[in-house]
Amino acid sequence: MKHTPERIPSIKNEPFFSSWSGGKDSCLALYKAILGGGVPKLLISMMIESGDRSRSHGLHIDVLLKQAESLGVPLRATLTSWAHYEENFISSVKEVQQRGIQFGVFGDIDVEENRQWVWNACEKANVEAVHPLWKRPRKELLDEFLSSGFKAKIVAVRDGVLDKKFLGAELNQQTISDLVDSGIDPSGENGEYHTVVMDGPIFQFPIRLEAGEKLLKDGVWFQDFAI
Repeated sequence: MKHTPERIPSIKNEPFFSSWSGGKDSCLALYKAILGGGVPKLLISMMIESGDRSRSHGLHIDVLLKQAESLGVPLRATLTSWAHYEENFISSVKEVQQRGIQFGVFGDIDVEENRQWVWNACEKANVEAVHPLWKRPRKELLDEFLSSGFKAKIVAVRDGVLDKKFLGAELNQQTISDLVDSGIDPSGENGEYHTVVMDGPIFQFPIRLEAGEKLLKDGVWFQDFAI
């Protein structure tokens, strides 16, 4: 399907899948797609080869499954290495497309390289990518996430970019102020940090998380959370 930068396709009454990281941006994109009348049918999360953690945010599969349960949307966990990430993502989306789902919702904000990757992958799978957050001011999206009633904690920080003291911090206006004082963009759009969403208007019940150890892997500090 052809994508044009100026157009965000309407998905009113259309079934769609959400590219689900478990974090704030994919969650807000899902929320806005639902508000726009779309019908969520599936969450797709990319996992490490063992299948026990998500590839980007390091979330336990149990956390992702509990999020899916609370959202009332089934989860598809796709195992992959970084080397075969695109190949396995496209394969997963193709299977979804064959079930009649023609749209995928993504949480990218303004990094053109990321959006282009999504477009190329979705075109190969013959689905249309939808970016509800695209080109919205980053701080405005953060404020909307919080004012809508979503709750999230910081689950990962890039080593050397953000102090690991932020791990486990609840995302609120004070934390946002502290992130700004640390010299980073508080949206984390460039991968400075990642979050895990625990509650909000589209959740049927809050996710209770137990904090475990802090782990350094591939230049990123992760806060281990369990259900």
